[in-house]
Amino acid sequence: MQTCVVVLVCLIAFQIKALADNDKPIAVTQLPATSQQIIKKNFAGKKVALAKQETGLLDKSYEITFTSGEKIEFDKNGNWTEIDCKLSAVPARLIPAKIASYLKANYPGTKVLKLEKDKNEYEVSLANGIEITFNKNFAVIDID
Repeated sequence: MQTCVVVLVCLIAFQIKALADNDKPIAVTQLPATSQQIIKKNFAGKKVALAKQETGLLDKSYEITFTSGEKIEFDKNGNWTEIDCKLSAVPARLIPAKIASYLKANYPGTKVLKLEKDKNEYEVSLANGIEITFNKNFAVIDID
């Protein structure tokens, strides 16, 4: 009996993992309208190499990779969660104003290469190798 329960738990866990890792290529037009607008306003002229929808067990997200290597990730509502521009700068209009002001005062002229956000934090990676973490109120909480 105990063996049957263990096997059943393993099968359920395997099925959940399979469902939670379901990525599929999509057309840019299948993205939420908010994401399409972000791409149109901030990455006009960039060619999309891959657009994909990532379906998890309880959530959905989207990822766009441009032929230049730049990448943007969006949540299920089409709001960006990560912008990784590799060698070029993250578009200035996507950087929250309070973060931009802090960077201008403390790291003038330094490009933002990557910007990530979640419910509680923003993480900024600069071209000089410094990573700065801000809380949701835009106060600096860590510098690496």
